[in-house]
Amino acid sequence: MNNLEMRTLQGALATIGPEQRRSFARSFQGDLLDRQSDEYDRIRSIWNGMIDRKPALIAQCCDAQDVAAAVRFARDNDLLVAIRGGGHNIAGNATCDDGLVIDLSGMRQVSMDAGARMARVEPGCALADVDAATQAHSLALPIGINSTTGIAGLTLGGGFGWLSRSFGLASDNLVAVDIVTADGKLRHVNESQDEDLFWAIRGGGGNFGVVTSFEFRLHPVGPEVLAGLIVHPFDNARATLRAWRDLLPGTPHPLSAWIVLRKAPPLPFLAEEWHGREVLLMPVCYVSPDHEAGLRALEPFRAISKPIADTIGPTPFVAWQQAFDPLLAPGSRNYWKSQNFTDLNDAAIDTACDFAARLPDPQCEVFLAQVGGAMNRIAADDTAYADRSANVIMNVHARWEDPSLDRACIDWARAMSDAMAPHSNGAVYVNFLTHDEADRVTSAYGPNLQRLAEIKERWDPDNRFRVNQNIRAGAGLTAR
Repeated sequence: MNNLEMRTLQGALATIGPEQRRSFARSFQGDLLDRQSDEYDRIRSIWNGMIDRKPALIAQCCDAQDVAAAVRFARDNDLLVAIRGGGHNIAGNATCDDGLVIDLSGMRQVSMDAGARMARVEPGCALADVDAATQAHSLALPIGINSTTGIAGLTLGGGFGWLSRSFGLASDNLVAVDIVTADGKLRHVNESQDEDLFWAIRGGGGNFGVVTSFEFRLHPVGPEVLAGLIVHPFDNARATLRAWRDLLPGTPHPLSAWIVLRKAPPLPFLAEEWHGREVLLMPVCYVSPDHEAGLRALEPFRAISKPIADTIGPTPFVAWQQAFDPLLAPGSRNYWKSQNFTDLNDAAIDTACDFAARLPDPQCEVFLAQVGGAMNRIAADDTAYADRSANVIMNVHARWEDPSLDRACIDWARAMSDAMAPHSNGAVYVNFLTHDEADRVTSAYGPNLQRLAEIKERWDPDNRFRVNQNIRAGAGLTAR
């Protein structure tokens, strides 16, 4: 084994010698990859193609004991550490230059107790792993809308999707976790055991430790839901958006109706003349088994203007969760901006349409997610996830392939977010923050930030878990 030059928390490089590496390897069952390893370049790459970082060492964990050993190794050598789950991570916080990456992506077991409607999920799982296990019993967890998303990051930041209006966030359905804290100890945490830590991880991200298993409460869903796309011409987008907005307050909780403004992909049910043209997509999902009630609830949405296409019908929930995966394949360059809205006023709608009319790349899009419902029935201080007033969450999703478009795509996303900000409620979904938005962590946590900082002081006073949307111990301010 060769010496490794590894980044410390203070930013310097420290030499990790062969004996230190051998000692770590003796306590570790998984693979330890350095820059000489054959698989290093493949393993170090992450979903967002803009991120090209080179850790000094990647610890591919097999179980919780491996995670604890890796955390202790980082602590004993004062190393910079990043935690990698199984999904996207737009900000690139799943990796770091010259530090240690604790890679959980191989920990992908889902254990079911269908009778109790409970699931134990390991942190390397993608949503597809969870859906496959739960839908075998016609059960589901409210999680995101792309099956390639990682369960760990999604849950720790809150986690919303098609089921959230009925059943709340993924983190609202979290019953317990096993977590390795900064001292290298594995703890079982729930509402009665280290309850402050349990409060913090339900929305507070990866600031407090490395979760090695999640225990979730499940709900009866499927195996079929009523779902599909309504597609409108972009020429009528302003009127369509206003009509959609006006219907939202009366929408029953089993129904979610979202909006996507983008150029039409070559969908088989769209006439070829529409491919590549700006359109307004309205994906809808009704999750109650009473499809007749769902069709009645959808009638006003289907009656808006004259759509180009309407594909609504009974659909396997697993298939609906995977329907948009091709639009989020790994390797493309991605930059996001997000805002939360309690109400979407006419000026916000006009602004959204103005920017959607000048997309800098055919893969760029704006989505407006209808949320609320069960999400908003929980008090803002019941969990770390603070914004329980939002009824719409916007993600300005810039996505492209050619690095020469970096400036145009990033500038477009930033300009749109800035233009929409005066109409927002001032909050933001932490999982949509990019690498350059440390100043917006305050907006993500609002009145909960001070308590989060106090809990950080107790559980991670040295800020060892800092490669994230960071909360600084004790200060109530973001770390720089």
